Amino acid sequence: MKNGGGRTSRIRRRKLFRSSESRGVNESYKPEFIELKKWLKDRRFEDATLIPAHFPGTGRGLMSKTSLQEGQMIISLPESCLLTTDTVIRSYLGAYIAKWQPPPSPLLALCTFLVSEKHAGDRSPWKPYLEVLPKAYTCPVCLEPEVVNLLPNPLKTKAWEQRSHVQEFFSSSRGFFSSLQPLFSEAIETIFSYRALRWAWCTVNTRAVYMKRPPQLCLSPEPDTCALAPYLDLLNHSPDVQVKAAFNEETRCYEIRTATRCGKHKEVFICYGPHDNHRLLLEYGFVSVSNPHACVYVSKGHKRFSDRCIHLSFFCFRNLTFGWDGPSWRLLTALKLLCLEAEEFVCWKKVLLGEIISDTNEKTSLDVAQKICCYFIEETHAVLRKVSRMKEEEVALMNQLTLVETLQTEELKILQASAKALTALQTAFT
Repeated sequence: MKNGGGRTSRIRRRKLFRSSESRGVNESYKPEFIELKKWLKDRRFEDATLIPAHFPGTGRGLMSKTSLQEGQMIISLPESCLLTTDTVIRSYLGAYIAKWQPPPSPLLALCTFLVSEKHAGDRSPWKPYLEVLPKAYTCPVCLEPEVVNLLPNPLKTKAWEQRSHVQEFFSSSRGFFSSLQPLFSEAIETIFSYRALRWAWCTVNTRAVYMKRPPQLCLSPEPDTCALAPYLDLLNHSPDVQVKAAFNEETRCYEIRTATRCGKHKEVFICYGPHDNHRLLLEYGFVSVSNPHACVYVSKGHKRFSDRCIHLSFFCFRNLTFGWDGPSWRLLTALKLLCLEAEEFVCWKKVLLGEIISDTNEKTSLDVAQKICCYFIEETHAVLRKVSRMKEEEVALMNQLTLVETLQTEELKILQASAKALTALQTAFT
């Protein structure tokens, strides 16, 4: 037998291959990260635990140099590294914010600072941080209209609402931007454009950590809870990990401790919360594959479900969904109410309490759930076929279309799992 050709060698090679597939590629040598590390060191932060890396599936993130144990500190970022409204008010923008009426919101203050500092380029003391921020985002507000229309109906509605919200945010802020003209030699409209503000809005919305600040007289009374945390914001999300994250008033550092172990040279994750994929895409611009919190929403306005009884049940219930383990309790309960026979209407309260009214009611509601699930499977297949065609025709939209494809593929998997669960339930009544 040739050397390295046995079963043990094949197993070893497979393990090495799987390991290399999940292992990140060190990016700490890149100029932008070298500059960021120098900048952070000047602000009293040095990290011996994590290094920037690129990972298959998640992209840029942070990799552990050593094994991390439960309860271990992942990162402790000094307050001097954080970008908050205090940073903005202490800057050259502070006097203009103080004079403007009505007072700008904390969000507007942060966005204005980001746009201004990005425009300053090499003159900005925040340049090393700005250089590693994404140049573009994939939140729905940044997607092309034809891509938004490929999203599932409930998410599509929220996506258009988000676009309107950011557009209104820009329109209502133009007066304040005009007041900043003395700070710039260029026309203010060329600096504080809609595209620039949208980038800043997405930066705050997708990357800020929660850090409650005391109210400031020069800002509106809206909650001031956002802080941008350089380097720390490279940590990606996983629904499978647990962390403790908060600003430590004693150490004056924003600290994150892991509640789960992490192996050496593995990507270190944090959890943004128990969010489904609609929430993750809407708020952060990405989809989590095999997300245990993911579900498929059954919207009341769907074109195939216009029966008045179904509308009645939808008005009574929200968040009707299919999940990995089948239809939600809310969806099944709504369908049980819908499927009550005339003589069974008096039992509607028992349905809400989870009681079985009759085998016929149980079977009929499961049959309707299966029909709805099968229709959604057909519809999702149709959308995926359309996405596939568009990827060939609209090369410039490849990244956006791939994002939608990932979301719809995950929803298809959920629907197929629900259909299988429903089939098992239906078998009990045959």
